[in-house]
Amino acid sequence: MAASMPSGSTAEAGFTYLGVLLLIAVSAIALGSTVTLWSTQALRERERDLLWVGTQYAQALRSYYRNSPGLAQYPQTLDELLEDPRYPNVKRHLRRLYPDPITGSDDWGLVRSIDGRITGVYSRSDQAPLKQTGFAAQWSDFEGLSHYADWQFVAEKAFAETAAGAQKGLAQGVGQ
Repeated sequence: MAASMPSGSTAEAGFTYLGVLLLIAVSAIALGSTVTLWSTQALRERERDLLWVGTQYAQALRSYYRNSPGLAQYPQTLDELLEDPRYPNVKRHLRRLYPDPITGSDDWGLVRSIDGRITGVYSRSDQAPLKQTGFAAQWSDFEGLSHYADWQFVAEKAFAETAAGAQKGLAQGVGQ
């Protein structure tokens, strides 16, 4: 039997092992930054969805109020937006009840009027939003707010913006 001869000096014995450890560390850092980037992108997408869904609810609440037979009022439940009980035929103000994109829950926070009717919705998330500026004029009050729960999608706000736009248009001679 031939004895095995060690190749290289003892100082070179751990060089490959150290190189593999360094490669693993660099890969872990790269993977970590990729996950962070993906997570941030996913949150931005959920924010866009929240703005869209919140706008749908505000428009549905506004439609419910404006299309009231008799005394104008808001719904008592969100389900009334799906099928308005005030009409003999089916009248829909919203296609379906959307979940909160931030929490994934159907449990929206509800903004209520003095008589207990629903005038708006908001996310129940205490998470801090990434988006701080660049909101549509209708939701410009959201700028600088510290929690998603502060983003309240209220029908009256939509009324005020619509009325302000109409007044501005009339003042400029539009529509005359």
